[in-house]
Amino acid sequence: MENKHITELLPAYIDKALSNDQEFRVAQHLRDCSLCQAALADLQKLNIAFDNEPLISPSAQLRTNFFEQIELEKANRSTTVPINSSIENNKNYWMNTALKVAASVTLLVGAYFFGRQQANQISDNQIAILNTENAAFKQTAMLSLMENKSASRRIQGVHYIQEFDQPDKAIVSALADRMLFDENINVRAAAVEVLANFTNSEQVKNTFIEALKVEKDPGIQIAIIQTLGKIQEKKAAEPMQKLLDQEETQPFVKEQIESVLNTII
Repeated sequence: MENKHITELLPAYIDKALSNDQEFRVAQHLRDCSLCQAALADLQKLNIAFDNEPLISPSAQLRTNFFEQIELEKANRSTTVPINSSIENNKNYWMNTALKVAASVTLLVGAYFFGRQQANQISDNQIAILNTENAAFKQTAMLSLMENKSASRRIQGVHYIQEFDQPDKAIVSALADRMLFDENINVRAAAVEVLANFTNSEQVKNTFIEALKVEKDPGIQIAIIQTLGKIQEKKAAEPMQKLLDQEETQPFVKEQIESVLNTII
């Protein structure tokens, strides 16, 4: 549990449904894992939203109409029935009465569930607003971390992209900036690793090609070359060739370039 996220245990953790040993281990993990702390905060916000959801009851007007219908049926039942009425007529009368009452009950129940559906829609909208606000908070936190003076904090900010299903241009641009210009090799390497998951974006592809022109660390050069080779990016052929022709390029980097160039040219 020290190295793995425990998000699947968080609902039971909030509900106090874990064993003492599990609860202790989850609490220990939460002290050191910012990602799971954020997931716990999200769940707590959702629980608050659900707890604050109002219970929907039929409107006063609807109840009034229903009871008026009942009184009307009582009055109809008190109407004098001729002695010579047939059994069949009595049967039809009571059946019609029962159908009318059933229709009234159906109307009441239908109105209740309609109101419930409306309430659920309102609740869904509230949750969507919470999610939007939370996403904005996460983005602000990520961008702030990537501008931190501490290299370890910048790396933490780079990896924070895992919190986003579809990172927007601002996030991708911030990551690209770290990959191209960060003074710390480890931060640049982390940015390469993370951005490699989003090479379906033209912005990311172009950033990798640009990084190939400016990056001097052999390890990062190889990571960039492998990524561009994996996606078969033909626009990378020219900067790879230039890097191959440079005398200062390490031999093992040149070997990597040659193997990739053969597949993309």
